[in-house]
Amino acid sequence: MGDPIRLEIVRQLAMKKEQCCSDFNFAIAKSTMSNHFKILRCSGVVLTRKEGTQHINTLRSEDLEELFPGLLAAVLNSAQPFIIAQKQVVEQTV
Repeated sequence: MGDPIRLEIVRQLAMKKEQCCSDFNFAIAKSTMSNHFKILRCSGVVLTRKEGTQHINTLRSEDLEELFPGLLAAVLNSAQPFIIAQKQVVEQTV
């Protein structure tokens, strides 16, 4: 979760519980987005299941909480929020 895009993916999944890949609106190439999801899957942060042509992503919050109590909440609470608008990721100043 050291990358701002991956952190925003985790943040959105924490809020929405599950989301398909096409619902993430980032100004990056599909291959880059796929790589971010691969990293999150391989690290055990996200679970992806296929429904038809959709890939549905779920944050593994219970598993993460069991393995690393309080870590996910601390990461999400301390991270700089991002605003996603019109295919652009802009860091919000607080």
